[in-house]
Amino acid sequence: MTDQSTPQVFTRVLPLLKSAPEEPVFESGYLDLLGGHPEEPSGLIQSFWESGLGSGFYDHVQSFARRVSPAFYRLPARTHPPLGGRVLDIGCGPGNVTAALGRQVGSTGLAIGLDVSRPMLTRAARTETSDNVGFIRADARDLPFPDGTFDLVTSLAALQLIPSPDDVLAAACRVLAPGGWLAVMVPTPRGGLMHQAVRLVGDRAGLTFFGPDEVAEQLYASGMRIVHTHRAGPVLWISAQRSS
Repeated sequence: MTDQSTPQVFTRVLPLLKSAPEEPVFESGYLDLLGGHPEEPSGLIQSFWESGLGSGFYDHVQSFARRVSPAFYRLPARTHPPLGGRVLDIGCGPGNVTAALGRQVGSTGLAIGLDVSRPMLTRAARTETSDNVGFIRADARDLPFPDGTFDLVTSLAALQLIPSPDDVLAAACRVLAPGGWLAVMVPTPRGGLMHQAVRLVGDRAGLTFFGPDEVAEQLYASGMRIVHTHRAGPVLWISAQRSS
């Protein structure tokens, strides 16, 4: 059900949900599917990013990183979404990546950012919402969309903070349309500098470290037919295409 209080973009988002709420809650401009249930932070780093101070700081850090090392955040060319396509951005944070994807798919396309952090989503909804860009608070391990909904699923510098990342990857593969692409970037490759630092101080940060071979095996098992992994400086890029 929608009414005059429903942000325009959600007249397009709500019909895509597996089970749309009878009375949608648009807290601070985003659709909250978790209600009063807080998401337990995975560690100290996520706890900081989910604070009001951390959400603002994250936005500045990400903007600085994009200016200094734009290649680390550039989607592989093969994964660019089609004009008019649907995109899901998992762990969208302040929403600037989601908004950029919305510009790529054009006015007839749709870009949805998904996160659990209320401060991040409040910031994203305030600055990045448009007629084809909207934000949802939901669990990335149990995505609220039917199989085959999206042409592209992305997650940039977020998967390492989400508990049970294997479940997130499986869910991401499930909601991809045949021939659709998954694009993931994590700053935590196994054996990298961050991995070495955490091993020295003890793992209280709540980070997951990724090995490219293990990720590739899981993606093939989840129905992906092409998988590419490569290191670019301190980050690991993973791109994969759903079987047709």
